[in-house]
Amino acid sequence: MYMKKTILIAIIGISLLTCKESKKETAPTEAEIQKKEALAKALADTLNLTEVEWLDPVDRSLGKLKANESIDIIWHFKNVGNKPLVIENASASCGCTVPEKPEKPIAPGEEGQIKATFNGSGQGSIMKQVHVYGNLKPNREKTLSFSGEIDIK
Repeated sequence: MYMKKTILIAIIGISLLTCKESKKETAPTEAEIQKKEALAKALADTLNLTEVEWLDPVDRSLGKLKANESIDIIWHFKNVGNKPLVIENASASCGCTVPEKPEKPIAPGEEGQIKATFNGSGQGSIMKQVHVYGNLKPNREKTLSFSGEIDIK
């Protein structure tokens, strides 16, 4: 959400700056200088990435699972960077898995978790993914996965 606002502000600022007709070259006004500084700050905010250490394996094998039995999978992580970690979104590869993300930023040095609830549907081998989006370094997206064998007895 924060990143979307920042990008929107940057786009509006760029639009305002490029839409003006320049009849003659003049020194920028104080208001123009403030607009440019605000735009530069908004663009710099998009670079506030942080590093995460995953405390649990990102690819998990759950072994044998009972059919139609709900199970929670939790991935713990630690913000090892120097910026607050903001998880913007967590989505699953299918409707049978519902991910949950932290709603508040995770400060540097703090730990958090991503939780996914799998409803136990299907049969045989399963492989599910949870996609986490945030101000993660080096990539803004991290894919977590779990697999298992659903017992159809």
